[in-house]
Amino acid sequence: MNICTKMIFYNATTKQGICQEVDRLCDTSDTSYPRLDKTARINQGLEEIVGEIITIDGAWEWDDTNQSDMPVGTGNLVEGQELYSFAGEYLSIKGMKVKDSNGKWQPLKQIDQTDLKNSGLTIEEYFGTDGSGNPVKGLPTHYDILGDSFRLYPSPTSSNVTLTAGLKVDFVRTAVLFTATSATTTDSTEPGIPSVFHVYLAFYAAIPYCMSYKKDRVALYQLKWQEGLKRISKHFGRRNKDRRKVATMSAIKYT
Repeated sequence: MNICTKMIFYNATTKQGICQEVDRLCDTSDTSYPRLDKTARINQGLEEIVGEIITIDGAWEWDDTNQSDMPVGTGNLVEGQELYSFAGEYLSIKGMKVKDSNGKWQPLKQIDQTDLKNSGLTIEEYFGTDGSGNPVKGLPTHYDILGDSFRLYPSPTSSNVTLTAGLKVDFVRTAVLFTATSATTTDSTEPGIPSVFHVYLAFYAAIPYCMSYKKDRVALYQLKWQEGLKRISKHFGRRNKDRRKVATMSAIKYT
């Protein structure tokens, strides 16, 4: 087994796919270990690897090589509206920007209610209120993430902000997962991670099956999986040595 060879997901011709490697590790076939089950477990392993990469790679450079676009979303702003919702789940928000009335992107700072704990101020008081006690409006300078929603402070106005496509979000997204199917045809999709780590997905998927039917192999395959995670940690930990690693856990599109 050459752990430095890139692997496609399912190779019905050469038998060199990840699924075929799982079968060799488990002495199985698509009958005894159905492809649907393999797919689910390989996807689980891929997401676990991505989680490891994101935790380590503090410069946030990683993105699945199967993605066809950049991990950036844009959305419209609404006059005087403070609260917005994400349309989907995300791993982490790298940053937000708003486009001012001159068409220039202005970066926002993240803020949380706990940041004001020692000030004795509410977040509304911190950003100011008008004569009627209502929060002021203008050019947003901060954002606060609240689950699948976020607030802009102060809320935007058309005199200060370009409302149409005036919000930009840089985000971290998870891997492109393999499509679950029972077919035995070739799937030439490669995992969106460096090829030296492809084979470890096979070890991950082999472990649950062997726990039931090949118990004597479990310890070795668990060892190989942990070896893979260590290699991943070493690989991504060396990137951007001149930059301080900062990992904060949080592919979105939003409205």
